[in-house]
Amino acid sequence: MFWKFDLHTTSHIDQLLDREDVTLRELMEEEDVLQECKAQNRRLLLFLSQDHCMQELVSLITEEPPADLEEKTRFKFPNIACELLISDMTVINDKLGGDESLLEKLYSFLERDPPLNPLLASFFSKTIGNLIARKTEQVISFLRKKHSFISLVLNHIDASAMMDLLLRLISCVEPAPLRQEVLNWLNEERLIQRLTELMHTGRDEERQSNASQTLCDIIRLSRDQANQMPEATEPDPLLVVLESEENVAQLLKSMFEGEKTEASIVNGTQVLLTLLESRRSGLEGLMELYSQGCERSYTVSGSILRAIEPHLKDFQQLLLDPPKKSAILTTVGVLEQPLGNARLHVARLVASLLQSSDHSICQELCRLNTMDLLLDLFFKYTWNNFLHFQVELCVASILNHSAHAGLSTDSAHTPIHGALVANVITTSCKSMFMSLYVLQLFQQCRLVQRILDAWEENDKIQAAGGTRRGNMGHLTRIANTVVQNLEKGQVQSQINNLIKELPEDCRGRWESFVGETLRETNRKNTVDLVSTHNLHSSSEDDDLESPFPNDLSIQQAFSDYQIQQMTANFVDQFGFNDEEFSEHDENINATFDRIAEINFNIDADDNSANAAAFEACYKERIQQFDDCEEEEDIWEDKAINYATQVKSRSRYTIIIYVFKNGDKYLHLCFSEAGDGSSWGSAPEQASEKKGDTVWATFTEFQPFCR
Repeated sequence: MFWKFDLHTTSHIDQLLDREDVTLRELMEEEDVLQECKAQNRRLLLFLSQDHCMQELVSLITEEPPADLEEKTRFKFPNIACELLISDMTVINDKLGGDESLLEKLYSFLERDPPLNPLLASFFSKTIGNLIARKTEQVISFLRKKHSFISLVLNHIDASAMMDLLLRLISCVEPAPLRQEVLNWLNEERLIQRLTELMHTGRDEERQSNASQTLCDIIRLSRDQANQMPEATEPDPLLVVLESEENVAQLLKSMFEGEKTEASIVNGTQVLLTLLESRRSGLEGLMELYSQGCERSYTVSGSILRAIEPHLKDFQQLLLDPPKKSAILTTVGVLEQPLGNARLHVARLVASLLQSSDHSICQELCRLNTMDLLLDLFFKYTWNNFLHFQVELCVASILNHSAHAGLSTDSAHTPIHGALVANVITTSCKSMFMSLYVLQLFQQCRLVQRILDAWEENDKIQAAGGTRRGNMGHLTRIANTVVQNLEKGQVQSQINNLIKELPEDCRGRWESFVGETLRETNRKNTVDLVSTHNLHSSSEDDDLESPFPNDLSIQQAFSDYQIQQMTANFVDQFGFNDEEFSEHDENINATFDRIAEINFNIDADDNSANAAAFEACYKERIQQFDDCEEEEDIWEDKAINYATQVKSRSRYTIIIYVFKNGDKYLHLCFSEAGDGSSWGSAPEQASEKKGDTVWATFTEFQPFCR
């Protein structure tokens, strides 16, 4: 047997460690060195934790490898060294975090002139990050002594690994008191202000992008941790600075000072959008907000909005005069003047500001007529769905916030004190200015007319053989939003009045559009893409040629009948149902677990084509149930024989009844042969037999098997 043999293999690493002159490089050449390390090979870990080995490992991840090496092997040893250092082995962590000379050697990597090697920067960041999580107090104490640490990290912020290092300091420090100390230290080093300064238009685009992403991640991390630890006594100092009016104003100044570049506009706007977003960020939060139709506004710090408001005119100017971009080739042709990322981010910012439902912001946007410009872009760039979605959000925000700007029902029963009076005034202002925005949307922006014109133009294009425009789906949803607010809500009367004020021809077009075109479009959009009706399994029988048309409903129904399962309660199920004698449509959908429901219309005339087709199909397909020792394979391919086959049946006989009076129905039933009993025999005096078919009149037939 195989267990007689010793299949245990000794690791080659153990054999190497038996040698006194073994080197670190020889061990790192072995493919299983990482697996042996993580498997806590004691001899290997003791060897790696020696001073000279640790020094060599740190040197590998902080020093450029020789340039004369092949590119595919040049960073092999630095990569293995990094994996060994972050393998989370206690002996290695203790050695690296407790030896200040090793930390100094590691820290010296930051003191190099930029740019850093991005691969080595990632090795360095991973190693320091692992130490921050595992040897927190020692590493934080060491870094706080280095007064130039934050300056050096920001000096290399063009390497994304430095951004990861900063986020590790914010999110991976435990316990909470130590984390608060780290946050206070970073705030004293003016981390947020220095990152904001990097957003200036004259900076390198890569540095701008990483600084912007770092600020966005700090906002989300700080808010998430604040939600998870509500008992924290001290606020997050970094988040306080980020949300301050002074910092937001400095960010906007950096964006618009000097020459306006797309990079500075986009990166700065991303930070503003993160500050404005709800507590639930990401796709989940966005879909929740959209599913509610933007009816729920979320709380935004007033300092953020007050800082943005004076610069709304600058964002408006970007919509009119964006940074220059060259023509681009798209799948629908050459786009001479692309929309650009800057204008798209402005649209995103306007949508977020409208969702905040701040009356002062809405008043300024209304004065600038920003929505009219966005609608112009919506109908000009018919293939930019990113823009279409933002404009749709803007329209939904205006209509839905107007409908939900009233007081809550609880306030009607609350004593009016100073705070409530202020709330009433604020809510009334919101309602007033959002109503003004609704007025502008229908009058100055001509929303209804634009929807009708765009729809009719698209119909003409499609009628001429052209392609449906790419913004029609979003236009449909905008139209549905208008119709929904016409039917219900506090804004209903206002929109109704605005529709009535339209020119008579335009009002007629709108009513026709809503009653016919839009309704039909909605019906098509909600129809099932795949119908489960009339689906049946394929079989080899489908390949057989048949003299009868494939679409004959009788043949299909009979085939369905043949493959039904005969259940244990067959006798209880089998029989006539009085309700089945009502009118039916021609669609036959017989379920496989109720044999009694195989009912369909048929002409009672013997010479009818339907009767002849069914009888021929019956003679061809019906298999005899003979209790023989040698069973016959009913699925075996056989030549089709249309001759009448008459065989004695030991258990069951098929009797077919066709009624002559009224609507004609065919029902299949079984009667037991040999004992003289029948489940459903019609009176003999009321029937006349023709071959194997029994014809009975409806009035003389008695129900059975009920």
